[in-house]
Amino acid sequence: MSETATTATGPAPAVYVPSAEALGTVLAPGARPPRPTALSASLTFGWRAMLKIKHVPEQLFDVTAFPIIMVLMFTYLFGGALADSPRDYLQFFLPGIMVTSVVMITMYTGVGLNTDIEKGVFDRFRTLPVWRPAALVGMIFGDVLRYVLAALVILGVGLALGFRPGGGLLGVLAGIGLLVVFSFAFSWVWTFFGLILRSEKSVMGVSMMVLFPLTFLSNVFVEPATMPGWLQAFVKVNPVTQLVASVRAAMSGTSDASSMMWTLLWSAGFVVVFGTLTMYRYNRR
Repeated sequence: MSETATTATGPAPAVYVPSAEALGTVLAPGARPPRPTALSASLTFGWRAMLKIKHVPEQLFDVTAFPIIMVLMFTYLFGGALADSPRDYLQFFLPGIMVTSVVMITMYTGVGLNTDIEKGVFDRFRTLPVWRPAALVGMIFGDVLRYVLAALVILGVGLALGFRPGGGLLGVLAGIGLLVVFSFAFSWVWTFFGLILRSEKSVMGVSMMVLFPLTFLSNVFVEPATMPGWLQAFVKVNPVTQLVASVRAAMSGTSDASSMMWTLLWSAGFVVVFGTLTMYRYNRR
């Protein structure tokens, strides 16, 4: 249906007026789709993170090439000096370098978040009728795949070089499980930095300043007993030290209840403190 109006200069253009029947068809009442749950929304955003890897497979270099280089370099660099042979040193060293490699990879969570924010992607996400933290939680869920892949690559290289976990398959799974739980919690530190810093280069710079002392001033390469007393004090309270000790114990077939307890407490603390700070900043950005 259309109507034509007459003006001083002649007939005006026809104006389309939809009929009641057309409006009824378009605006027909029906059941609204159910609101997605927090879990389903988070998993959807996690799937988005994995699709980004599919379209840009170069993102997997840091979880494949980097861990292999780390294992080979440090095993043959320190093995002969710190143990009878590189293979003997590998028994002590591999759980530690697995922790170091995966924990370092967590910083890319903050880098990716900062990049999405600069592109305006997260502004669109915040307008969606879903659980507000879903975009952040899902992004970290997607990164968990990277953590597991990096751990498996390191384990595979270690087995090829002669590493033999005394705890068997269950011990390896327990060690990787602890590492993934800690890395998931630690990723919230970088989501906070990704929100408050202005560029991805800033996020990477701050991340390396934090990660290098935590990973190298620990029990990854040598036992803390060989260090000066003042350094041992820091190493003993270092969360990476507790994580390495618990992963090392699990893979060797023993147990370290104290280190495991501290690892879980540190993980819970990172989620509570930095998860809260992240959401506070995210809601007010």
